[in-house]
Amino acid sequence: MSEHDEAFRDRIATVNEEGKRVWIFPKKPSGSFYNKRKIVSYLLLGFLFAGPHLRIKGEPLLMLNVIERKFVILGQVFWPQDMYILAVLLILAVVFVILFTIIYGRIFCGWVCPQTIFMEMVFRRIEYLIEGDAAQQRLLDKAPWGTQKIVKKVSKHVIFWLLSFLIANTFLAYIIGSEELWQIQTDPLGRHLGGFVAIVIFTYAFYGVFAFLREQVCTTICPYGRLQGVLLDQNSMVEAYDHVRGENRAKIKKGEDRKAVQKGDCIDCLHCVQVCPTGIDIRNGTQLECINCTACIDACDHMMEAVGQEKGLVRFVSEEGIKTRLPFQWTRRVKAYSILLFALLITLITLIATREDFQTTLIRQRGSTYQMDEKGHITNIYEVNLLNKTHQSFRIKFKLENNAGEIQTVKKHLVLKPETELKERLIIRFPRLYIGNGTKKIKVLIYGNGKKIQTVRTKFFGPIL
Repeated sequence: MSEHDEAFRDRIATVNEEGKRVWIFPKKPSGSFYNKRKIVSYLLLGFLFAGPHLRIKGEPLLMLNVIERKFVILGQVFWPQDMYILAVLLILAVVFVILFTIIYGRIFCGWVCPQTIFMEMVFRRIEYLIEGDAAQQRLLDKAPWGTQKIVKKVSKHVIFWLLSFLIANTFLAYIIGSEELWQIQTDPLGRHLGGFVAIVIFTYAFYGVFAFLREQVCTTICPYGRLQGVLLDQNSMVEAYDHVRGENRAKIKKGEDRKAVQKGDCIDCLHCVQVCPTGIDIRNGTQLECINCTACIDACDHMMEAVGQEKGLVRFVSEEGIKTRLPFQWTRRVKAYSILLFALLITLITLIATREDFQTTLIRQRGSTYQMDEKGHITNIYEVNLLNKTHQSFRIKFKLENNAGEIQTVKKHLVLKPETELKERLIIRFPRLYIGNGTKKIKVLIYGNGKKIQTVRTKFFGPIL
């Protein structure tokens, strides 16, 4: 392209030369891809709203409780002590996103991203239902304020706000759990003021995004859109215009042999531009605003079919595929990331499979030293933290592996509840002769409901002769 042809890259499509917002009125899409997107979107929406209420062994399907530092993934509880597993999971997710983007571009944005699903499949469809298609929306927007305009605008924004309230409650349920959310909704306001404020903030945040920011989230705010700029290459499968076949573009004329006059298959109908939710012209090439929503593919295929041309002028294809007409190639870059992804997946599975149900920390009481009584017995005081990662309650007892000593707890009856942490002090006593000179390594056996659940090693301190 010439410098003039590249001028469109100087600014985003939704901002004019004066730097002011250009409001987008995309035409309602239709076609096979759009129908498939609706199925995928509504399945994901159903899963999203049902997720906080689904249980596996009494635990939610997914909960990211940052406040209590409790994370539940597929019914499996993870605590701060399991952060190494979550770290591997996060790295795995990042590598997967990189690999997925390298191969398939931003198809995630158009088909799976919650922002796109809510915007295009919920809020935008409500807008079409109330205000009509793009042309009717433009006329309504320019029309003076009257009864009809007020009714339509107010009803639309009321529905938008109610939907935002529902979404806010759903997302909050993924953080604090559906039971806690229900208490916030049913108990007196003063008992859960912080939770109520959070719901209000989330509601207006979502309302602002879907009612006003809209495509600006994808084009200027979302970091993934910026990330794709360094991940995509000539072999990435993207939503692209076949310029080899389409140029030179020109309006269609009845009975004209376009090949004879060196005209391409593009009839310059602008349908691909009219349906774009971010306001770009896909014919200009790969752009950061493109979210691979496939709306332009459906629009172009419809027009090609109408004029008797082959479909696929706009399709999922790599830039290299347009030039060479070859299918997707597995490059060394893709192979390297695939190997790394597989290695991380094996690591994650291994860590989860070897993860213990209990985690114990046993340390000497801070600031304390050993004590020696008149009978020559040496006493050390320890602090023990025992974390139960299971869904079962246990009666806890501590024993020493060597019968030469004795161990006592401050409380006589210790109960470790499910998914909780037990803190207790242990008083361990050994004869002076058994300890010898300085320190001795000992083992503390932990029993739950009469069965040994863990063995902890520590050091017992005594006098140095």
